[in-house]
Amino acid sequence: MKQPSGRRRKAREPRRRPTTRLGFLTLAAFLVVSSLVAGYLVISRTDSTAATATTKDGVRRPVSRASEEPEWDGKTKVIGDGSTSYTGPQKNQLKPKPLKPGEKPPQFVVFSWDGALQGDDNLFAHYREMAKTYDAHMTFFLTGIYLVPKGKKELYSPPQHPQGSAAISFPTDEHIRTTLEQLGGAWKDGHEIGTHFNGHFCGEKGGGDWSVEEWKSEIDQFYGFVEKWKTHTGYTDLDPLPFDIRKEVTGGRAPCLEGQANLLKAAKDYGWRYDASSAGDFQIWPKKKDGIWDFPLQMLPYEGGKYQGLSMDFNFLYNQSDGETDGDPAMYPQWQQQTVNTYMNGFNRVYYGSRAPLFIGNHFEQWNGGIYMKAVDEVIKSVCPRKDVQCVSFRELADWMDAQKPATLERLRILDPAQSPDWSTVVK
Repeated sequence: MKQPSGRRRKAREPRRRPTTRLGFLTLAAFLVVSSLVAGYLVISRTDSTAATATTKDGVRRPVSRASEEPEWDGKTKVIGDGSTSYTGPQKNQLKPKPLKPGEKPPQFVVFSWDGALQGDDNLFAHYREMAKTYDAHMTFFLTGIYLVPKGKKELYSPPQHPQGSAAISFPTDEHIRTTLEQLGGAWKDGHEIGTHFNGHFCGEKGGGDWSVEEWKSEIDQFYGFVEKWKTHTGYTDLDPLPFDIRKEVTGGRAPCLEGQANLLKAAKDYGWRYDASSAGDFQIWPKKKDGIWDFPLQMLPYEGGKYQGLSMDFNFLYNQSDGETDGDPAMYPQWQQQTVNTYMNGFNRVYYGSRAPLFIGNHFEQWNGGIYMKAVDEVIKSVCPRKDVQCVSFRELADWMDAQKPATLERLRILDPAQSPDWSTVVK
């Protein structure tokens, strides 16, 4: 298969300092990623609702979930300080079935969101409503410090950085409240809560430079922030999150897509099943790395197929307005349509071809007048209602992949993205 010619140019200095809002990742962080992919606060738990193991360093960590959990007794189990709870198995999940001989696979599409902060733009709530309307499940990758008040930032001890520091802003008190409300509602809707880790450090001393143990520290702190938000915020009037975070999280996406090699080694101790941190790949059927499903961002046909573009909003921002979040308004309609066309080109290539899953990753943002959010809206409306399309979470996709015969998956992986085979020769 010919290597795609994605644009990989060095990011230039912004012409002016962009205006940012709380919850935005800094422009510098995005440009670092673009050039690369185009470019011990450990809080123990007092309950036993999630399977954990005590490691040699004394930290309790989740172990791999059993294929069959004990039958739920119907009673809610409040965990720790009341920040989280176990309310039984999540409802309305995809029931994975192995393909029958000759059966064409569903076209899976995964929409995922990095950060998952409910800010003033109400985009978290917006995409929950979109999902309800168009029968979709999504993955929301929560940034752990979005549940930590600014006044408590010293609770965070980032690897290789000063205590209390982060490359992104800590949230306002109101945004912590609204984010908690959306997280609980999203889980009840059937969406997946994953992790985007904590401080969003990229480049030097970022995730790409972290050791396995430093990644474990970052993960343990993420769990701690979710499990202790009531203690940290004092918001005793809010209900617990309706899920056990140690059971819920089975994967994540690393900031700036950096550090996957050591992250995968760390993830094994937590029983994680997938990782979405690969820095771009072909639209082919996924495979496992070190026993964990690798769900990368993908190279999609861009500008009429002249080259490939990464399936994420910042890649369009980078290529269309040189990373400026407030580019030329006269270009917004053209850029929005170009973004829609790229997503749909990628969708159509596999929908009429190999049926490899399509991965679209984004952030809750309003860059260039919100055109990238509007583009995603158009794609959701176009693809998710189709009867042979399944808009699912990453965890649901992992469940389906695990239910297939290994030999079938091997034959699927050798298909070119646009190749429509005789399915009787692939699914046996």
